[in-house]
Amino acid sequence: MSASLLRTVCTTGRANCLLAAIVLLAAIAAPGQAFAHAALVTTEPTDGAVLAQSPAQFSLTFSESVSPLVLTLVRPDGTPVPLTSFRLNGQTLDIDNPQRLGSGTHVLSWRVISADGHPVGGSVLFSIGAPSAAPAVSEAVDRGLKSAIWIGKVFLYVGLFLGVGGAFAIAWLAQGGRSGQRFVITAILCGLVAAPLSLGLQGLDALSAPFVRLAQPDVWQAGLGTSFGWTVLVALVALGFGLLSLVGPRGAKLFALAGLAGIGAALAASGHASAAEPQWLTRPMVFLHGAGIAFWAGALAPLGLAMRRKPAEAAPFLRRFSQAILPVVAMLAVTGFVLAVLQVQAPAALLETAYGRLLLVKLALLLFLFSLAAINRWKLTGAAEAGETELQKKLVRSIGFEMLIVLAIFGVAAGWRFTPPPRALAIAAAQPASVHIHTAKAMADLSITPGHVGPVAASIVIMTGDFGPLDAEQVTLVLSKPDAGIEPIKRAATKPGDGSWRVDELVVPVPGRWTARLDILVSDFEMVKIEAPIDIRP
Repeated sequence: MSASLLRTVCTTGRANCLLAAIVLLAAIAAPGQAFAHAALVTTEPTDGAVLAQSPAQFSLTFSESVSPLVLTLVRPDGTPVPLTSFRLNGQTLDIDNPQRLGSGTHVLSWRVISADGHPVGGSVLFSIGAPSAAPAVSEAVDRGLKSAIWIGKVFLYVGLFLGVGGAFAIAWLAQGGRSGQRFVITAILCGLVAAPLSLGLQGLDALSAPFVRLAQPDVWQAGLGTSFGWTVLVALVALGFGLLSLVGPRGAKLFALAGLAGIGAALAASGHASAAEPQWLTRPMVFLHGAGIAFWAGALAPLGLAMRRKPAEAAPFLRRFSQAILPVVAMLAVTGFVLAVLQVQAPAALLETAYGRLLLVKLALLLFLFSLAAINRWKLTGAAEAGETELQKKLVRSIGFEMLIVLAIFGVAAGWRFTPPPRALAIAAAQPASVHIHTAKAMADLSITPGHVGPVAASIVIMTGDFGPLDAEQVTLVLSKPDAGIEPIKRAATKPGDGSWRVDELVVPVPGRWTARLDILVSDFEMVKIEAPIDIRP
């Protein structure tokens, strides 16, 4: 922030508010791990499956389109085998198995980039012949990297909104005035440093790599391969246009307008909101929202500095800004409301999810900002334009406080990088809990949908122990959880005609590890009982 503008705020004894806000928001926005934003829907083989022979390929189906980053098969002895041959078929990733697998438990470890530009990882366990001790596969959480990503994003926002947005304000609202130019150039330079650095950090996060690998080409290739790569590239172009509008004697307005449009395009290229459906609505909403923020936030520093240094020359600047800001605020309110509804979906998610709680913090800051802006617009602007010195000073101080609130909002918005929206959580919550049960006499694939507590439905596919057809006369599902004091839940399955058995109108009352038993009546004289644990989510 410009030293002169900060000095105005510091004289009021509140300069420490900025540091306190940034520290507090850093604690909020740097959680221990990144959450998945694309949900894994089905796998082949299923998690926990026991196969008679080595599969020719593996399949992972997600809730949205993904791009593979690292695919590894870990053998029972812990030896990793890179998987480099794969195909994307819509939302399904088909992976070729390069070798015949021996007996024992294997781990298919995967890491992909979801449509919003954020990395997602996980593992699928399956066994050949019979299960063995599973090889250990762990993913370390680099808290320093998460914090660096957050800081980089905040400085990128400073470069785009305060830098390029400030250049637009100087070219279109100040119309010849140069107050705040040094501040705007400094902000743009911050963005020019933060943009490529954020790309490298994105690559590190995508590959789950440590800081020491930042200079390696594959890290930068991974970052460019995500949708965030487009955000960085477009942001660099926007920052360049903003800088050209300040240093070039001709075409300043055209360059500044192109920079403002570039901000909207950069934000629409990646992120939670841009990845949400319907795309024809969300991406234009993000574009308009980003451009509106830049118009408002970018004008604050040049206007405040102009009012402080040359009040008489700042009057036309103030008048143009006050005339244009009302439709801009209206546009911000409409686009923000639409995007929030699409992402949050249910009011309860505002309190129940980290994304919703960050949104509430942002809304509280926005309410404060709107209130302050309304006071400036309706009580101080007219008097300041008329030349009343004391009210001009009060308006300058108020603009300084607006700047502090805007910076705090940047911190909250950067925190969304680590919090999946309720929209994505709802998709993940709807995924089934599945288990493969295999014995010598019979085997079954059991899926409980959705895989969390409450009303669910169970789907059961049964076969003989050697993978042959099993024409059972009756199948009964028994769910038990003795440690919770719950009596076994027994439900007879029906066979609707698609070859599988179903249990509808079933309620799972508590989360945790349940024991699922299938009582299979093979004939009037033979009953086969097979069971396995199954995890039910909260």
